[in-house]
Amino acid sequence: MADLRNFAEWDPGVRAVRMVAGEEPGRGAAFEVDVRAVRGVVTLRYEVIDWEAPARVVVRAETRTLISLDEITVSPTPEGAIVTYDAELSLRGLLRIANPALGIAFGRIGDRAAAGLRRVLADEMPVRP
Repeated sequence: MADLRNFAEWDPGVRAVRMVAGEEPGRGAAFEVDVRAVRGVVTLRYEVIDWEAPARVVVRAETRTLISLDEITVSPTPEGAIVTYDAELSLRGLLRIANPALGIAFGRIGDRAAAGLRRVLADEMPVRP
């Protein structure tokens, strides 16, 4: 989960991801994430700002109009693990008046991404006899 290059595998809104800083996922790594937007594709540069391997990663992207703060946690359970992905998106400047509408739209985008993540994680689970 800490290697954002995997995001395109499960998030239908992500077109491509490139690691642009660091040699491996973790503190100091940065990723350029190409995401679908209203007008084409937008590239967001996410930087790892907190890292507690293997349980938690926090990444942040900032443009002149948007801030995205994402926290991913993985908690072991007897059956496997619980993955929690919490993303907070907010518009900046005069656009911040549209934050409530962004929340509604992002909720739908997040639902599609969550379904993709569940699908990929289920495919990776071992089959029990």
